[in-house]
Amino acid sequence: MSEIRTLGVVGAGTMGSGIAHVAAQSGLAVTVVETDARQLARAQDYIREIDRRSVAKGRLSEEAAAEIFSRLSFQQDLDALGSADLCVEAIYEDLEAKKAIFRRLDEVARPGAILATNTSSMSITEIGRVTGRPDRTCGLHFFNPAQVMKLVEVVRGYNTSDATMAEAQAFATQLGKTPIAVQKDQPGFVVNRVLMPFLAEACKVVEEGVASVEDVDTAVKLGLNHPMGPFTLLDFTGVDVCYAVMDYFYREFGDPAYKPPLLLHQLVRAGRMGRKSGAGFYDYAS
Repeated sequence: MSEIRTLGVVGAGTMGSGIAHVAAQSGLAVTVVETDARQLARAQDYIREIDRRSVAKGRLSEEAAAEIFSRLSFQQDLDALGSADLCVEAIYEDLEAKKAIFRRLDEVARPGAILATNTSSMSITEIGRVTGRPDRTCGLHFFNPAQVMKLVEVVRGYNTSDATMAEAQAFATQLGKTPIAVQKDQPGFVVNRVLMPFLAEACKVVEEGVASVEDVDTAVKLGLNHPMGPFTLLDFTGVDVCYAVMDYFYREFGDPAYKPPLLLHQLVRAGRMGRKSGAGFYDYAS
C-alpha cells in the first residue's frame, strides 16, 4: 500500500480549502480546482490568513508558512488533476452536481487513483456508479473546520474495495486525523445520522415554548458537556444546510425523527426571502 503524495481537491469553499490546507501542512503536493476565479482567490487569502495568524502567535515560522503555501496549486480546470494519487470532491450537497464531477474525474484521473467525496450524507454507491472505477470510490467526510476537527468518516460504497478503504484510512491518518470506517452506505453515515434528530428535537423544544434558544444551548453545554449548544451549531453549519440534510434523510428513511421542524423551515424561508440576511437562530432569538 503506497502513501498518498499528491492530492487533488475539487471545490475551494470552506471545506475544500480546509482539506487542501491540512494536506499541504502534512507535506503533500495539492492541486485545488475551482471554476469560480473569485472563490479561488478567496481560498488563497483564507489559507494565507490562517498561517499568518499562526506566525503571529509563534506557532509557525514565516519560512514554514511559505513552504506550506508553495505546495499548493490553484487551477480552474479538472484536467489539472491528472497526476493526483487521490482526488477529493468538496462541493455543495447536490447529488447530480457531484455525479457530473465524478464522471469528469474518472476521465482525467490516472488509472488506480482513488476518487473520494466529502459528502456528509449522500450515497457513495450512487456516486461511484457513474465512474468506471466504483471499487476505487469512497467517502472521505472531513468535519469543519478541517484544520481543527480530528475525525474523518471513511465510507464504503457497495462496490468499494477493501484495498481502497485501507488506503483511504491510511491517508486520513497521514493527515493527523482519526478515521473511522463506515461499513454500510446509508444516509448520514454515523455523525449526522445521530446528530440530525438531536438538532430537530432542540427545535421542537423551542417551538413548543419549553425553553428559549439561549437556554437550550446553555442546558446542552452545561448538562451534556457539549462544546457548543445545538442552535450555535445550527448557525455555524448553516440552517439551510441542516434543513437540506434532514429533508434528504426524511425522504430516504421515511422516519419522522428526521423530518425538518417547522421552525427550521420558517427560518430557512426567511433567509431565502431576504427578511434576514444570513438568518440563523440567534437572529431569530433576537
